Amino acid sequence: MKLNVGIVGLPNVGKSTIFNALTETGKAEIANYPFCTIEPNVGIVNVPDERLEKLAEMENSQKIIPATIEFVDIAGLVKGASKGEGLGNQFLANIRNVSAIAHVVRCFEDSDVVHVEGSVNPVRDAEIIETELILADLQTVEKRLEKVIKPAKSGNKEAKFEVQVLEKAKKILEDLKPLRTHLNEFEEEEIEYMRKTIFPLTIKPIMYVANINEDDLPDGEGNKHVQAIKEKAEKEGAPVVVLCGKVEQELIEIPKEERKELLEAYGLSEPGLNKMIRTGYSLLDLITYFTAGEKEARAWTIKRGTKAPQAAGEIHSDFERGFIAAEVINYEDLVKAGSLQKAKELGLLRVEGKDYVVQDGDVMHFRFNV
Repeated sequence: MKLNVGIVGLPNVGKSTIFNALTETGKAEIANYPFCTIEPNVGIVNVPDERLEKLAEMENSQKIIPATIEFVDIAGLVKGASKGEGLGNQFLANIRNVSAIAHVVRCFEDSDVVHVEGSVNPVRDAEIIETELILADLQTVEKRLEKVIKPAKSGNKEAKFEVQVLEKAKKILEDLKPLRTHLNEFEEEEIEYMRKTIFPLTIKPIMYVANINEDDLPDGEGNKHVQAIKEKAEKEGAPVVVLCGKVEQELIEIPKEERKELLEAYGLSEPGLNKMIRTGYSLLDLITYFTAGEKEARAWTIKRGTKAPQAAGEIHSDFERGFIAAEVINYEDLVKAGSLQKAKELGLLRVEGKDYVVQDGDVMHFRFNV
């Protein structure tokens, strides 16, 4: 499965506007009616990282290649999706194929933009989608239980294990709670089983994206809807990104050199989408390491906990196969030294072996032989 983030929400909350701004395209159709997006739109987005720019400057790199993340704009969902209402079956299939969820909720009043529920209430909207995902997971769990309960009674060890995990999951889902908020009740092997066997929707990490009016920028602090969704998210341990889809769209429609002025006019230091991209990267448990030289400065994406040989393999399979060692310095130490050459002179460059776990911000050079 690809590591990507699915943008979900009720119809007309601003998903496609945000997707278009993220990808700087007009790929997703925008209209004031439900189910404007039917087939999911997919976009590859650069991950904003000031560290990469600084490294390129220090090394006089001719080229900069940032890390990327994939976002998927999924059709709006309505009540009854778990029973096939609206585009329910298609929505659930699409969301099953993403690794994390960016749940866009409407936190702005606008009589010209229809709300499918008749009023603005982001917590209610979030719970509508959450309930549909829970009910879909419950159906999946119950179907699987039907298959394994008989062999479990006959003494099959694997089936017994499955029944144990499924019954635990069923109880949580019957209480209308998402699995992700109860993962501490499962052993690691049980979580792994669920992810690889029943692919639950509610086990996926989530962020909430509060779409506000430009009048509520920069942070929506005075917006009661934003405060309400933040309270819900805090109970779940989920991050919240506050942005104005309309302003984000405006930003991509003007020349890059004029964007800073527009951001400052709204009291923003950077586009809200930058925060959304970085939060998505974090939700997927990804980190970045760098390679830098005269030819290029590049950010490489790996899962947190990756060891040096596997990180080298992201560059080329030969690097992993013939891995000898890695020369490593963390970005912060490199900046203090002023250059890679100076860092070497100061003895700040370490040589790490096969068991080294790569850290976010490591600047690396691999030694290999094949």
